[in-house]
Parts: sequence; C-alpha cells; structure tokens
Amino acid sequence: MSSVSRPTVHPVEAPPLTDGPQNALIRVRMKDVQGMPGTRGSLSLRLTQFVFGLVSICVMATTSDFRSVTAFRYLVSAVSVQILWSLSMAVVDIYALLVRRSLRKQIIFRLFTIGDGIISTLTFAAACASAGITVLIDNDLDKCSVNHCARFQTATAMAYISCFAMMPSFLLNFWSLASQ
Repeated sequence: MSSVSRPTVHPVEAPPLTDGPQNALIRVRMKDVQGMPGTRGSLSLRLTQFVFGLVSICVMATTSDFRSVTAFRYLVSAVSVQILWSLSMAVVDIYALLVRRSLRKQIIFRLFTIGDGIISTLTFAAACASAGITVLIDNDLDKCSVNHCARFQTATAMAYISCFAMMPSFLLNFWSLASQ
C-alpha cells in the first residue's frame, strides 16, 4: 500500500464577487509620501516657504524707496499672498498631524494643487521682475550707491527660495491628483 498515491488538496480562493457596490474591489492606497498634505514633510515645506517669504518682505520693507518701483511693490504683494497661503496650509497640516488624519480626498488635492500652482507662479513672476530691476539698477544704470541694491537682491533671493520651496509641494500634489 505504500506505492499508492494519495491525493493532495490545495485550498483555492474563490474569485471576488462583483455583483454590487458592496462587493466591489477595494483599491489599495499608496503610503503617504513625505511632502504630501498632512505629513511632516509638507509641514516643513510650508514653514520653509513661510519663513523665506517673511524674510523677503521684512528686508524689502526696511528700504524706504521700494514703493517707487512697481516690480518691488508686486514682489511685496505676491509674497504677502504666498505667506498667507503657506501659513494657512501649515495650519491645515498641523491639524491633520494632531488628529492623525490623512488628507486624501480629491477635492483637497485639487485645492492644494491649484493654490500651489497659482501662488508659486505669482511669486516666481514677481521675483523675476524684481531681479530684472535689480540688475538694471546695479549693472546698467550703475546707481547702486544711491539705492539699496544689496537689500533688493536679498529680498529677491529670498523670494526665489520661497518659490522653489513651493515647487515640491505643487509637484507632489499634482502627482497625487493625477494618480487618483
């Protein structure tokens, strides 16, 4: 009897039923990537945007003649809006971290993506305009001794850094929105 083969039973899983919404397949969600809304990475990016924007405005406000140049006024306006946006998004991130909620709703990603895109474009345009005026004053007109070129350049550089700190937020939100 030892030469007789015995059947082996392997358990087989039944395929899932797809008759109704109760039995629909559950989508697997990807892990929270640092930098996406509601993560510590996002909070650090938002605080970086806020700090560099605030430094840019403070440096520009210490000059007495920035109001005479439209590009510098535009920089102050755009960075002010960017500061408010970054601060409000940082508050949302802090709330999500404190209550341990994941911000995965599509409407939230749309809001964050569109807001980041618009604000970063405004800030970048203002920084480019200010950089152009600063180069004009410094190199072409050679009037840096009369003006506050170092302060203008510092404020413009801080606006660029603030804008570049917003790019990872925008790209991660856009990527997440596109992958949903």
